[in-house]
Amino acid sequence: MSGAGGGGRLTSGRDPHTLEQRRRNMSAIRGRDTKPELIVRRGLHAAGLRYRLHGALPGKPDLIFPRRRAVVFVHGCFWHGHDCPMFKIPATKEDFWREKIARNQARDVTVQAQLQNSGWRVLTVWECALRGRAKLAPPLVIDTIRHWLDGREEIAVLAGDWTRVQSRAAVACQGSNLSRRS
Repeated sequence: MSGAGGGGRLTSGRDPHTLEQRRRNMSAIRGRDTKPELIVRRGLHAAGLRYRLHGALPGKPDLIFPRRRAVVFVHGCFWHGHDCPMFKIPATKEDFWREKIARNQARDVTVQAQLQNSGWRVLTVWECALRGRAKLAPPLVIDTIRHWLDGREEIAVLAGDWTRVQSRAAVACQGSNLSRRS
C-alpha cells in the first residue's frame, strides 16, 4: 500500500516509518548487553559478585552463578509481555505482536521449568524495576538480588513498584481536585 506522500513510502496502518526504516529499527534492538542488563551486571560486579554471561543453559540466562546454582534473566517488559504499564501491544500488526509475545512467554515458562528441573534457581528482573516511573533505587535492586542469591528461594521475580506510582498519581489527582474546590 502506498502512503499519501508518494515517494515509494510503504506503510501499514499507523506506522510513520517506511518498511525499510522499520526493519532497520527492529534489527538494531539488542538481545544481550541491553541497558537494563548492564545496570544489573555493573551493580553486582561492584558488589563483589562474579558471574558468567549467556552460558549454554536453556534460555541462555543473562547471568549465571554456577557455585550457587542460580541464574538471572533481565527481561524487557515489552518483549516478554510483563503485566505492567510499560507493556503495550503496538497498534500496527496487533495479531503478529500478540502471537510473538505469547510465544516468548511460553518459551519463558518452558525454560524456567527446564532450569528448575536441572536444579537451578531462577530470578527474573523486569525492565520496569530498572527504568521508568516505577523503577527501584539501584542499590535496592542489587541488595535484593544479593539477598536472593544468598537464600534458598527457587523462583523469584523483581519488578517495578507500580503501587507507589499509582498512589502518587492518586495523591496528585486528589491534590488538583482539592485546589479547584477552594
